[in-house]
Amino acid sequence: MKILVLGSGAREHAIILALRAEQERHEILCAPGNAGIARHATLVEVDPMNGSAVRAFADEHGVDLVVIGPEAPLVAGVADVVRGHGIPVFGPGRAAAQLEGSKAFAKRIMEAASVPTGRAMRASSAAEVDAAFDALGAPYVVKADGLAAGKGVIVTDDRAAALAHAEHYLPHGPVLIEEFLTGPEVSLFFLSDGDTVRALSPAQDFKRAFDGDEGPNTGGMGAYSPLPWLAEQFGSEAAFVDEVTRTVAMPVVKQLDAEGTPFIGLLYAGLILTPAGVRVIEFNARFGDPETQVVLPRLRTPLSRLLLAAATGTLEDQPQPVFTDDVAITVVLASEGYPEAPQTGRPIGGLAEAAAVEGVGIVHAATAAPDAPEGDLIATGGRVLNVVATGSDFADARARAYEAIGRIRLDGAHHRTDIAARVAE
Repeated sequence: MKILVLGSGAREHAIILALRAEQERHEILCAPGNAGIARHATLVEVDPMNGSAVRAFADEHGVDLVVIGPEAPLVAGVADVVRGHGIPVFGPGRAAAQLEGSKAFAKRIMEAASVPTGRAMRASSAAEVDAAFDALGAPYVVKADGLAAGKGVIVTDDRAAALAHAEHYLPHGPVLIEEFLTGPEVSLFFLSDGDTVRALSPAQDFKRAFDGDEGPNTGGMGAYSPLPWLAEQFGSEAAFVDEVTRTVAMPVVKQLDAEGTPFIGLLYAGLILTPAGVRVIEFNARFGDPETQVVLPRLRTPLSRLLLAAATGTLEDQPQPVFTDDVAITVVLASEGYPEAPQTGRPIGGLAEAAAVEGVGIVHAATAAPDAPEGDLIATGGRVLNVVATGSDFADARARAYEAIGRIRLDGAHHRTDIAARVAE
């Protein structure tokens, strides 16, 4: 197939690497991509936010499938424009993408579909925020209603800090004040064609910037998959997946379809396992980052087959995806100052040495190749690289990942040293 992937981050690089690993030799294009993606796909100059431009390019070049990676083009309705021209698209339209684009919309859909989630109150002013704090109590959970690049959420016992966070986002629209839920968190991806869903393997990510879950929330500093500890509560990982499919994914997909906004693409369920049972924290309308980097390397079913089936309404014909018994972890290397004020433009060294570690792959999130004789890459964003390691067990995978990340040179960079540490023990 000729496949056009929209996006420039580690998620898109991971998708392209999975497509490249298939026996079928696809022609893969990416817009705009990054320096790492350029080694595995042809970069093309198409604005991923411009649906008409994407449609015209796909039509002119005979693209068989468009895969939309980031949330912004989805919420902007790029999928609608391309799909309306008869080109298969993996990614929901603007209306269905509001499941991620608006926390209030997602809560309404969950309520209509009887999906288990925490209580929430919508607030449009500081006074309403204060009233919601009184009603729901501490710790205070405040979420920006719209897209915030993974940084719109605060969870704190400090009421003043929670109020300040709310006031930062209120000029842009309402915020949600939510009930605080306790328990381990799980990310579970579902492919959907608007009627049928197929679940991928669960993963867990690490949102806080520093070891021990300290520091500010980030877009994600690492992840691992599978989650063997799910068997303690559910008997098996498969039983957990079946329960979430039945109580969360299918009700949401059916509700959206009933409202005339079918969800075609990747439904990301952010879950928390509370003492009262599974609850939904949030939905995303695309592959999660960095969880994609540990889920897709374990996938044995050809990813292209699943994406095309979802895009063409034939997912029911596809069996459940199959995964290897290997484990995978990823550790994110971030620029100095991330997430508040990342320092960019610094050279990156040691990538060849890192990639030489057995079972390790380097996934690029924010890199570019300057016009320099030595050809060094530079960091162009906060989360720069993902070191992804697979192994027979988590101790093995961790050892490989941290050996590799220790070989990479980027002045001022930081990473967490405790990714998958508990499960390895």
